[in-house]
Amino acid sequence: MKIKHIVTLLFATLMTSSIYANGIATESDATATEKKSKKEQSVATDSDSKKQTVKKGWNFAPFPSIGFNSDTGFQIGALCEIFDYGDGSTYPGYKHKFNVDLSWTTKDQVKLHFFYDSKYLIPKVRLTAAATYILAQMYPFMGFNGAASPYFQDLASGKKQMNRVAMYNVRRDMLRVMADFQGNITSNKFRWAAGVSYWWYDVQNITLKKNGSPAYDSVEANNYLLSQGIHSASLWQLYQKAGLIRPSEAHGGHHIEFKAGLVYDSREHEADPSRGIWAEVYAYGSPDFLNGRKGADAYHYLKLAAHFRHYVPVWQDKITFAYHLAYQGKLAGNSPYYTLQNINTLYLRQIISDGLGSINTVRGVPYNSVIGDGYAWANFEMRFKIVSFRFIKQNFYLATNPFFDMGACVQAYRLDEMKQIRQTGTTLDGQPLTQAEQNLIYTGEPRKLHMSAGLGLKLAMNRNFILSAEVAVPLNTKVYSNTDLNVPVDQLTMKKRYNPGVNIGLNYIF
Repeated sequence: MKIKHIVTLLFATLMTSSIYANGIATESDATATEKKSKKEQSVATDSDSKKQTVKKGWNFAPFPSIGFNSDTGFQIGALCEIFDYGDGSTYPGYKHKFNVDLSWTTKDQVKLHFFYDSKYLIPKVRLTAAATYILAQMYPFMGFNGAASPYFQDLASGKKQMNRVAMYNVRRDMLRVMADFQGNITSNKFRWAAGVSYWWYDVQNITLKKNGSPAYDSVEANNYLLSQGIHSASLWQLYQKAGLIRPSEAHGGHHIEFKAGLVYDSREHEADPSRGIWAEVYAYGSPDFLNGRKGADAYHYLKLAAHFRHYVPVWQDKITFAYHLAYQGKLAGNSPYYTLQNINTLYLRQIISDGLGSINTVRGVPYNSVIGDGYAWANFEMRFKIVSFRFIKQNFYLATNPFFDMGACVQAYRLDEMKQIRQTGTTLDGQPLTQAEQNLIYTGEPRKLHMSAGLGLKLAMNRNFILSAEVAVPLNTKVYSNTDLNVPVDQLTMKKRYNPGVNIGLNYIF
């Protein structure tokens, strides 16, 4: 997707949202000015002392949900962000925030999302709650442990793919309902955190149809795969055949997760901070009591999540250096494969919480291409505010954020079993595998650091509603481009990296 198209789409989305926001704000700036003096109605938020009008009361920003993501395609739908600024004493902070989003993407994903955040609903406790349903009819499953699982472009679905194969896709339904709470310990900066969430996953073969017929014709696809020596229609099916995915977990399940930990937050503003620290560490886990699985078939797990985010002012509030260091890994127990991609958080900045890769962690690396039991990653950004201005009674600024990301799978998931399959040439229960099937499961390449670099453009309204466009180039990923898989792994042909990743949506990622 060309840069000029990204800029055009971002500004078209902004103009639509701005027009709606202008017409629906409950108290106009002119009315507010009649009630208060200029001194009471303006606040200097920029270093050049330009005045911005204090927002009061309810502010609505509904607009068509138009976006693009390399992983999910073009997005269309409806979105509404709702802010209650009360009497304006907390501006640019809000009293209550709501977000409702219903959208569909051209890569056959449907999202229904509700989000709520407030420090004032419960006295002295911050509540952050969300409910999300996502139906992904072409959800990516690309194997375990990143570089240890090869990606063959000839087996991936796409417009240029002629054999109608979708080796790296399944259908996945996901329901996520979560509520997180934070309260002061010694001050509003140092807080305790606790939460509970419910997750439901349902994983199946692709059932997508177009024009009344299967989107991926089984006869044509099977003939091509059989010619390559592959006897499974997808990698997900091959993993089940090989024993890497157990029957008790293959189709998903239900989970209740509990979390508890500590938070330190000294940001001067949450949506787009220019100074301060935002750090958190918490444990979260799930007892497997909802699925009827017992003994070796049960999946009880306990994990640790740690984040350190630092916002360093370089020049007033115009230029900020921001970085994020993160770790998420297993402390005890075992996780089912379908939960590995979930990046846990106390505050959802993006509807999709999958990683490692995509819009949440290492931008530009396809999501679900690096999954394991534990991750470490880092994000580095320079945030430049280009210009601030008033438009249709709202406060705006335009900014850019060049960035560099890196991350790795630091705790392997069933890697020894992948090596065993490669060494023996058989499934875990001793059934023979063809050369092509062995190549699909494990290449012998060790886990490695994944890196990307890119550039973002941000357009913010009232410092809380932020439209974002980012382009990221993966730097050291590898793609296999063989047309014949019936050769040993060391004879496979590799390209240097995936294509650049693009995301047009909302918010900074941290």
